Amino acid sequence: MKNISFIRPLLVVLVLSISSCEKGFDELNVNPNSPTALNPVLLLNNGILSSAFPGGDALVFEAGIVQQIVSPNGTVLEGANFNKDNKPRNAANWNNYFQNANRHLADVIEQTRDNANRSNLYHAARIWRANVMMILTDTYGDIPYTEAGLGYLKGIAFPKYDKQEAIYNDVIKELTEAAAGLDAAKTRETGEIMYGGDVVKWRRLAFSLLLRAGMRLQAVNPTLARSTVERAVAGGVMQSNADNAVIRHDANYTNSTGGTLNGSEANNYYLTKPFVDQLKNTNDPRLPAIAVRYVGAASGPQQTAARANRTTAVQIGMPMGFDNSTIVAQATRDGLVSFYDYSQLDRTRMGKLASPNFFVTFAQTQLLLAEAAVRGWTAGNPATFYNAGVTAHMQQLADYDPGSAIAAADITAYLAANPFVAARGLEQIGTQYWIASFLNFPETWANFRRANFPVLTPNPYPGKTIRGNFINRLSYPDAENSVNRTNLDAAIQSQGLRDINDLDTPVWWDK
Repeated sequence: MKNISFIRPLLVVLVLSISSCEKGFDELNVNPNSPTALNPVLLLNNGILSSAFPGGDALVFEAGIVQQIVSPNGTVLEGANFNKDNKPRNAANWNNYFQNANRHLADVIEQTRDNANRSNLYHAARIWRANVMMILTDTYGDIPYTEAGLGYLKGIAFPKYDKQEAIYNDVIKELTEAAAGLDAAKTRETGEIMYGGDVVKWRRLAFSLLLRAGMRLQAVNPTLARSTVERAVAGGVMQSNADNAVIRHDANYTNSTGGTLNGSEANNYYLTKPFVDQLKNTNDPRLPAIAVRYVGAASGPQQTAARANRTTAVQIGMPMGFDNSTIVAQATRDGLVSFYDYSQLDRTRMGKLASPNFFVTFAQTQLLLAEAAVRGWTAGNPATFYNAGVTAHMQQLADYDPGSAIAAADITAYLAANPFVAARGLEQIGTQYWIASFLNFPETWANFRRANFPVLTPNPYPGKTIRGNFINRLSYPDAENSVNRTNLDAAIQSQGLRDINDLDTPVWWDK
């Protein structure tokens, strides 16, 4: 009995001790250095960074479709060079923008929608999401939109596809509302990487995107196109290159195109003959800022600094329509040692690892205003807008590298030698937009389809699988066919596509 009596109070003490420990157990086992919530401005930054163009894949398709950069090689690089599909590469935009950018942006919007203290962040996310969704729908046509990115937030694992017309209507609404909602008196989101929370610049971006969206509808709905353009102009678009929407890469976060051109594919991509000839024939000072030719190179290893020549006179673009066997004879006909002797994007300047990614620019905006003025949709002299757009792009090249800077005197001389001519206004504007959007792959392709300028000879490669002259859309990725088949089938039927692999049928606004 004595032993039992002794043990009983010990048990009481132990129970009380354990109970006491449990009361502070949660606090003791929380890592004070581990965040429990993520500042949504960081999600916006992730959404912006995830929007950087997937350069290696865009070089396979968009850059070749618009005949600016091409490779004669097939297999993993097969695409626009042969007017063929390439499933692993054409899914890049889908994966990049849906799985990453849109997911982060949808999260920001959900977190800040009812938070008055973060209203500027909320509206910035809406603006950038509009940009992302325009890229996606311009690439594929009908896409998941209203239900996109809501798998975790609302349990929507199989999002329905929205019609492109409905998407554009909502993008116009989103940009208009978000621009109006930005307020300099509210919290400035200094942590965001695009403009450091400057609501004036975000507003100008919104209206410049609205101008772009309006012009996209020029052929399919000119009434809505005009009213949208007028709203954008009244709101206030970009005023200088300081307003450009750009990601500035560095050694830690490198440019995807630069990564491709400075990696294993360094010797596989070349500036095209149509692009080089356009710049060369007009004595455009952008050609020596963009191009390099390794004169006399008989192989990739012979593309050395000692052979590098950047002068206009020696540049020779690779013609369209050749593969890696037939290009050999063509290089000989062009007086070259090999196809390694053709001109390339200079990977030590504009094509380097730290090159910036431009999304929406003052130069593009001025050229769209020039077209709007030609159409009578805005006041102002088309020639003034045109000259401002060309000048802005030439000045913009210095942002890539000091070696790509163009002297003011050269800009003045070019404009004097190549003046705006009203009778050829739309062609000149479309051609300059093509040049000013160089390396902005989705926008170059979208505006080429929309404006039908510049006039390009279709790629004559004999083994093409498309029925028409140019690839008009990218095919839906196979993964979507596996995981969201019912909704994808409905979208294919709704658009009148032959099947999931259709590259021919134009998107809704492409008339």
